[in-house]
Amino acid sequence: MAEMVQWPVVASGYLTMEVKPPFPLGERSIFRCLACMTGRAATHCHQNSGSSHHHFLFHPAEMWCYCRTTYMPMSYLYGKRIQGPITPLVLSLRKEIHPIPFEDINWNKQRNNCCMEDLYYPHSFLQDVLWHTLHYISEPILKYWPFSKLRGRSLDRVVELMRYESEETRYITIGCVEKSLQMMCWWAENPNGDELKYHFARVPDYLWIAEDGMTMVSFGSQVWDCAFATQAIIASNMIEEYDDCLKKAHFYLRESQIKENPSGDFTRMHRHFTKGAWAFSDQDHGWTVSDCTAESLMCLLLLSNMPKEIAGEKDDTARLYEAVNVLLYLQSPISGGFAVWEPAIPKPFLQLLNPSELFADIVVEKEHLEPSACIIVALVEFHRVHPSHRKEEIEVSISNGIHYLEETQFLDGSWYGYWGLCFMYGTFFALRALSAAGKTYDNNEAVCKGVKFLLSTQNEEGGWGESRLSCPREVYTPLDGNRTNLVQTSWAMLGLMFSGQVERDVMPLDRAAKLLINAQMDNGEFPQQEITGCWMKNCLLHYAQYRNIYPLWALGEYRKRVW
Repeated sequence: MAEMVQWPVVASGYLTMEVKPPFPLGERSIFRCLACMTGRAATHCHQNSGSSHHHFLFHPAEMWCYCRTTYMPMSYLYGKRIQGPITPLVLSLRKEIHPIPFEDINWNKQRNNCCMEDLYYPHSFLQDVLWHTLHYISEPILKYWPFSKLRGRSLDRVVELMRYESEETRYITIGCVEKSLQMMCWWAENPNGDELKYHFARVPDYLWIAEDGMTMVSFGSQVWDCAFATQAIIASNMIEEYDDCLKKAHFYLRESQIKENPSGDFTRMHRHFTKGAWAFSDQDHGWTVSDCTAESLMCLLLLSNMPKEIAGEKDDTARLYEAVNVLLYLQSPISGGFAVWEPAIPKPFLQLLNPSELFADIVVEKEHLEPSACIIVALVEFHRVHPSHRKEEIEVSISNGIHYLEETQFLDGSWYGYWGLCFMYGTFFALRALSAAGKTYDNNEAVCKGVKFLLSTQNEEGGWGESRLSCPREVYTPLDGNRTNLVQTSWAMLGLMFSGQVERDVMPLDRAAKLLINAQMDNGEFPQQEITGCWMKNCLLHYAQYRNIYPLWALGEYRKRVW
């Protein structure tokens, strides 16, 4: 938390540098100029490139979308020196939070003070020098003209960017941290203004009634959950019995596809084209999420094979093509992997500027295993159903994606899952993708090693269970006492079945299936156990539907393949 104050000093001065793309505005965004840096696709930029941001070592527009949209409102609050009224509630909270009286705290000494349990990403000496320089030298200068004038213009630009972000996400914003910070900013701008009222109206999007009462979530996962639940039901081979459910899911996914690009000159607002994508929650959210797009596209393709009486209306083929455009756009020309929200920024060294002591990989967008695997599966299925559309590009994309999966495999045969716990999660997605692309235990070494990893980590009772410590340590760590987690057991079962384990030796699957069946409760659900979602290596995510979706999917595939 120490750097929550220092980094906005940078943002308040530099976040607002305008960028004029060197190519015509349209569905290619300013970030595609990065191809020039890598020596690839140099024709993307005109010769008279002008003052494009790719001439700078680092431009804030290149920051990971969550990072820049979080530090935008922070920079505003810092630059404006916003302070709310000191009410009795505030005084009470100060007394409750701080172990010593608030007025006795030397805040300057707290700049680099961090609880050891939270210190996952310690700052380097050079980074501390940079932050201290900004605070002790740059900040005093910015108080005086003409630098104060520059800060004022910068903050005006921040307000413009925040307003655009709010309007384009229907006031949901990209996530809960930005949402709360933006609400403070709009209160500071005008406590009775429309922006604050609109933000209040979307607060319920972040509320979730959990087993232990009201909680707040990062934001909804409706599209993500719906896509996997749909595939789990289809895997059961009981589609006639659940046709009404499939029709509703199909309608929701079809209507949740983003129909238009962000409004106006979205490249000037540092946004990419979104037409054809799916967001994580719903259409209002408006931010492209690559694996949600892939899994939703996969569902539409699967449902297109079913009679109208079961799956509902057929989808417009043009909308499927638009989804493929989004997926291909997000592939890295360097690694072959796919990013999540925006094209990857090939500057991993910028992670050294990470101002957070708690999280990793928050500075620039990068490729990830699970989205890459999801997209490969969707592209393979799309290519099967629509073999003539962008044929060569899709084939090359799949080939490069497979190469990325093979290159990111760990020596023990596992894959690191960035969005779930952890090696079970990543290995499931990787084996599913390799299988979809025709890679088998007999013809692909990566599949063989992945299968051996899963079999070697099965516990005595037939299940699998992995600790959250695998994520920050990046080493497979079982649950204490080799306990079983039903969701992770389902991931392992699915990975094994997709890679042909039924034909080699069905016994490990029999033991795992028996365990899942015996764990099911009387109402049909499965018990909630350890949280199985995670990101940034240190932040756990609770997906409330995982406990039902993945056991159902695993048992459906088991029934279909074994019986």
